[in-house]
Amino acid sequence: MSNARESTYLAWAKLCSRAKYNLATSGIMSYPLRELAVSWDDLEINGPNAYGYVPLLEGLARKCEVGPDCIVAAAGTSMANHLAMAALLEPGDDVLIERPGYGPVLEVASYLRANILRFERRAEEDFAIDPDEIARSITPKTRLICITNLHNPSGALVSEETLTRIGEIAQRAGAQVLVDEVYLDMVYDQPQRSSFHLGGNFVVTTSLTKAYGLSGLRCGWIVAQPELAKRMWRLNDLFAATPVHPGELLSVAALDQLAQIDGRARALLATNREALDAFFAGRNDLDGFRSRWGTVAFPRLKDGRVDEFCQFLRDRYETSVVPGRFFEMPEHFRIGIGGDPAMTAEALTRLSAALDAWGAKPA
Repeated sequence: MSNARESTYLAWAKLCSRAKYNLATSGIMSYPLRELAVSWDDLEINGPNAYGYVPLLEGLARKCEVGPDCIVAAAGTSMANHLAMAALLEPGDDVLIERPGYGPVLEVASYLRANILRFERRAEEDFAIDPDEIARSITPKTRLICITNLHNPSGALVSEETLTRIGEIAQRAGAQVLVDEVYLDMVYDQPQRSSFHLGGNFVVTTSLTKAYGLSGLRCGWIVAQPELAKRMWRLNDLFAATPVHPGELLSVAALDQLAQIDGRARALLATNREALDAFFAGRNDLDGFRSRWGTVAFPRLKDGRVDEFCQFLRDRYETSVVPGRFFEMPEHFRIGIGGDPAMTAEALTRLSAALDAWGAKPA
């Protein structure tokens, strides 16, 4: 475990991942401000700043099909996860987290001095969750089970049946289930309802960042039962007492125009997925599960060290992917396909050329 004061993955993403051809990002490319129907006259620097900007809370509540008293606004999904876990865990509590998992979730749990236990999402089982393994891993001190859906890094979807079983297991143990759903809106052909609706012990975190290209707005939120939501709002006074009001106003505008923003994301991802499918069709040096949904793939490199290959790819082909060591699977790497289609197609061409050259190198 890395020092919880420094997120190893996020430091790499911010400082080392940039390249001319970037397959290291996991969200849809930025939505242009000029395409958002908003004017300077719609914005103000300051606004009401009690516990949530009411038009934003109401818009998020409509999207989630819950009451506004179930919504807690946060600065992106990362802060939403931090805030939710801080409200649900005490030092020494057991928290059960998936493996492979998203590093910042582990680091928040460590920062909060929780005792981290793991359950496996195995590549050979398409990164599915086995509820029976969760049941075997529960302890009397388990207070929280953490899941990403879609799974980060593989993009695997967790079925409602599996989530329901996990909720029942947690209920018997007196535990909550935290589900990070930041990628879930990208299951376009089979829209999924939020796991919050599966039981009173589910807490959901999400945002407008990954699926819509609106990362800069930092419009994240938690969906929780009203009394727990109140606790989270009060706790958030320690982290972000006063939100950025122009961001709230722009987020309200984005929610009003979400159908248009979503249409752009769907078209972009459909184009890029065709390019990704063509890339994989020509490769026998990669294997592993491939999701139908989301913006990421997580193949295994059959031969050679992934860290060395990623550096080779960057140095020789000006292209970046995410080494699997950041997700506890060092034989894999993560490909992101949410970028500009022309750039993504060229990046995949360069990744293919790099793999050809890598395979031709002497052992």
